[in-house]
Amino acid sequence: MLGIAFALESVLTVRTAQGAIAWVISLLTFPYLAVPAYLVFGRKKFEGYFDQREEIEGESEDLIEQTSDTVAQHIIPGAGESSFYTSLRKLARMPATSGNAVELLINGEQTFDSIAAGLTSAEKYILFQFYIIRDDQLGQRLGKIMIDKARVGLNVKVLYDEIGSQGFPATKLCQQMISAGIEVSAFNTRQVRRPTKIRKSKTIQRIRYLRAFYDFLKGLIIRIRGYIRSRFQLNFRNHRKIVVVDGQIAWIGGHNVGDEYLGLNKKIGHWRDTHTRVEGPAVLAAEIVFATDYRWATKRALEIDWDSVSLDKGDSNILVFPSDPATKFEETGLMYHQLIVDARERIWIASPYFVPDRSIIAALQLAALRGVDVRVIIPDEPDGPFVAMANWSYTKELLPAGVQVYRYQGGFMHQKVLLMDDQISGVGTANFDNRSFRLNFEITLLVDDPAFATKVSTMLEADMQHSRKVYEEDIKNKPFWFPLAMGVARLMSPVL
Repeated sequence: MLGIAFALESVLTVRTAQGAIAWVISLLTFPYLAVPAYLVFGRKKFEGYFDQREEIEGESEDLIEQTSDTVAQHIIPGAGESSFYTSLRKLARMPATSGNAVELLINGEQTFDSIAAGLTSAEKYILFQFYIIRDDQLGQRLGKIMIDKARVGLNVKVLYDEIGSQGFPATKLCQQMISAGIEVSAFNTRQVRRPTKIRKSKTIQRIRYLRAFYDFLKGLIIRIRGYIRSRFQLNFRNHRKIVVVDGQIAWIGGHNVGDEYLGLNKKIGHWRDTHTRVEGPAVLAAEIVFATDYRWATKRALEIDWDSVSLDKGDSNILVFPSDPATKFEETGLMYHQLIVDARERIWIASPYFVPDRSIIAALQLAALRGVDVRVIIPDEPDGPFVAMANWSYTKELLPAGVQVYRYQGGFMHQKVLLMDDQISGVGTANFDNRSFRLNFEITLLVDDPAFATKVSTMLEADMQHSRKVYEEDIKNKPFWFPLAMGVARLMSPVL
């Protein structure tokens, strides 16, 4: 009965037909396995957040308006032929700004040395947000700096994701932070304000016996979800990584706070990731994104010196591109799609998870067919067997169109990087999969700067040197069971 109930709910609420079909088949065929999975992973609506979204969004718009005079001379008008300043700016709900300086940080050592130096230089406040924060060597190193700053009166705020950082509140490091006066807050998805509303079909409303059955199922779903799902929901993770110091410097990228991101985990080994350090008006946009998440986590407005803005730091035009599951559009997916369509010379993508939807696959195929240099870098050893098989499935579909696929060797590649032509670069937290497109809170730094694009190109070329290029024969020579495994993973890809 539960399998039928949740199958009906998935038809009514899941955003995509592929996702709904995957859940319906699983729930009806393997209910004992699929029902628990659906309770944990199946929800496609962020309960409570929708109710507060307009209010929070309004506060963000007010912040942008209040601070726009300070950076007015650096705001790039949303006009012209480039999608960077038209559709993408509208999707981001942020202004693109000039006068920025951006530094590419290509490993954990560079990233955390830079962040540690920035934290040490702080004089007013620190904003520190990560999906994962661990009480290990790295966490203690950065934590000690922030604790020392808080003890001398600086305003230090730490924000972590409740799922990604499970157990962190009970750690000695977290307790030391709180004792020192640091405000430590969790971003979670269990703050249910009211039961989820299920959209009603007009046909169901008009036919009495179906309406009665519908009401029964709706009540059953609400009762079960009200207690269980709000406690075990793993969707809607806040995957953002943002550090801001004094409104002058920001760091955005793929690293979390854990020793494995420095390659110190013997089981994982070498960790390949990318981060950025930014100075200029774009720092203000990063602060506003942090303020939005802080507002949800604490129910309070972020009180910092909003006039502390750095200007005229460099020649890079930057659009800070946030995305979340509570908006009308799937911003990250649309952003990737737009840049692929706009590409005239090349589109290079590096992502640890490569599970795109149909429209993205078609855009990549068409780009390659029209002569664009399309390359995709993924880990040779992905995170889990389903992801591995899904990667192979999409690789098989891309190769005949001329897309070049590289599998990174000698460690785990976690970077999320995009390069379009010799102009636009993207570095951030968003993976190339349905979860980042539709379910996670993400942030990407889009940089319009040929000089920075050259650095990104050099970095990705080095990654390809450490990768194995995939050919169609590699897939043809796989064992007999491999196509079936790819098919199963492909079927489940909308919910991976």
